[in-house]
Amino acid sequence: MKLPLAVIHSNITLILTLSLLIWGSPFVAKFLRMPIPPVEIILGAIFAYIGFIGDNEYFDLIANVGFLYLLFLAGIEVDLKQITKEPKEVIQKSILFLLLMILFSISSGLIFGLHTIVIISMPLISIGLLASLSKVYGKEQSWIRLALIAGVLGEIGSIVALTIFNAIITAGFGFALLIKLGYLILFILSVYLIYRLLYLLFWWFPELKNTLMPKLDTSDQDIRLSMALFFILIAVMLSLDLKLALGAFIAGVAISAFFHHEKVLEEKLSSLGFGFLVPLFFIHVGASFDLTALPLDGVISGALLITTLMIASRILAAVTLKSISGSKDALLIALSLSMPLTLLVAVATIGYETKLLDLLTYYQLILASIFEILISMLSIKLLQRKKA
Repeated sequence: MKLPLAVIHSNITLILTLSLLIWGSPFVAKFLRMPIPPVEIILGAIFAYIGFIGDNEYFDLIANVGFLYLLFLAGIEVDLKQITKEPKEVIQKSILFLLLMILFSISSGLIFGLHTIVIISMPLISIGLLASLSKVYGKEQSWIRLALIAGVLGEIGSIVALTIFNAIITAGFGFALLIKLGYLILFILSVYLIYRLLYLLFWWFPELKNTLMPKLDTSDQDIRLSMALFFILIAVMLSLDLKLALGAFIAGVAISAFFHHEKVLEEKLSSLGFGFLVPLFFIHVGASFDLTALPLDGVISGALLITTLMIASRILAAVTLKSISGSKDALLIALSLSMPLTLLVAVATIGYETKLLDLLTYYQLILASIFEILISMLSIKLLQRKKA
């Protein structure tokens, strides 16, 4: 069936706009002296307001793939062997940091009388943007290494909490909820058992790694295997009706765990993500925010309140990390874990679509997720400049 001329023109405009934004956003970021992700979000909002970016199912789909790929890259940043070798004090302090952050977030939310769903979303942790920071500043930075440890624990807990929240919203407090939680527990146990089996298999037959990812590879077998694992785990999560983000993240962790020596592979996957898929996700986030909502009473003030409470709760909790990282690194860790953009948008979307959130609160959460990136990334840049 032939598409109407107006639709064809709209699709062409969208493709050209996205192409120019992907290519031009680094230049704009360099000119403004800002990190690239917030610039892509701002540009997405502006061009959507002008009318160059509109609703398009294919753009929505590829942006969702970009979101999942960002979590996949975050998983690749995780070095399980390194984490298990960390002193017990580091793990204990990281867990204490997360517990205090949850306590401060919920307490402050209750004090200010915020919406229940907003309070639920405030302690969420996502290390998707930590992958961006790792690319900019280098994963060898001590604060990034420590942030990854706390972030991995927080991310897994957040995705599990989000999965449970989604299950409660869709299934209620009944037998269907127990089944979905059973699927989640079964999936996590299966992943652990498969990991242990593969670990033993590769220990006994180390040549299997070279078979799966040949050193003299002319067919990009490493990329093919990575993409296969990425989509297989997404398909598994789809079949179990669980959050796809967990599958994408675990796929990245698996690649890191068994093929961490393949540094070229990590560079290839990172280039594909940050050069194409991830920018589309950030542009889509910006485009999803209606700039005409900014003048509405309570949108900006409410978003700033949520942003302040979320960042403050992490900074206060980071006091526990001072003894193992120093004051400045503790602050950098707190800021780097103050950007749960993907999960915050997910909670806001679920809440709004199920009519548990009104439009004003929805806009506040979306805007807060953007403010957090702007404030945190710019603060990290300033602190790093002083540190240098």
